[in-house]
Amino acid sequence: MRRVRYESTGGPLFMEEAPVPVPGPGELLVRCEAVGVTLPVVRKVTEAAEPVPLGGEIAGEVVAAGAGVTRFTAGDRVTGLCFGHGYADFALLHEAMASPVPDTASVVDAVALVRSGMVALGALEAARPEPGEAALVTAAASGVGHLAVQLARRRGAARVVGAVSDPGKAGFVRSLGADEVIVYGADGWGEPVDYVLDGVGGELLTPGIAALAPGGRLVAYSSGGGTVRAYDLLVGAKSVIGFQMARIARGKPELYERWRRELWRLHAERAVRPVVHGEFALEDAAKAHAVVESRGNLGKVVLRP
Repeated sequence: MRRVRYESTGGPLFMEEAPVPVPGPGELLVRCEAVGVTLPVVRKVTEAAEPVPLGGEIAGEVVAAGAGVTRFTAGDRVTGLCFGHGYADFALLHEAMASPVPDTASVVDAVALVRSGMVALGALEAARPEPGEAALVTAAASGVGHLAVQLARRRGAARVVGAVSDPGKAGFVRSLGADEVIVYGADGWGEPVDYVLDGVGGELLTPGIAALAPGGRLVAYSSGGGTVRAYDLLVGAKSVIGFQMARIARGKPELYERWRRELWRLHAERAVRPVVHGEFALEDAAKAHAVVESRGNLGKVVLRP
């Protein structure tokens, strides 16, 4: 099979031939038909101390199942987060991370909606939104952010603000239901909001906290790091909440499944629409990474093995 790999930090991506993996206990062997490109994986290529497998969101058909798998059999269509080599013709997916794909949906819909949507929905749940509150979503045009904007509106936000890196993204974010769009680096982020869903981290944590009204909550779900000053939280009794999807998938499977069903229901009702920025061939993985790294994408970037 074909597989994309790299050999050194920041080094070029290249295609290689590799044996088809064998599923171990609790694992599914999936023929990859769509692979979601995520900013955390892009960052690993440029920042990790040592090369790591290019994993991420995959969707496709189950070819074989390892010992102990009970929910899926060969021929089922699934999507989920692969922690091993996912930029490949075939990949291993742990059963706990796998979700079925409805017959009415495409694999591209699945890879654009489920994992990114689960993160967006989980971050929103962590914010404990109340109807009528104001929300701010950073990276509002990203694979997760563009769904978070829609979900915040669906959950009753009276005002939704999208924060982006480029003013050229404003029209796209407004088309998702945002009332206002701000650009990073602007002096002040407008009227205070009740909660912030932050998919960027780093230097944006400080203005994100400053944008909160008294008692406001910032949910951090990015891999961008950053530091928060305790004093900034004490003034106004604000809080920061960390959210990690893998913890839910592995530790709270019933909640994970409920969120998954809710996402597909909203998709069927056309209440949430995943947007795909572009589809790239597997051998063009470097081009797909460049789009995400430059923050040029409007919605999800997908590889099609």
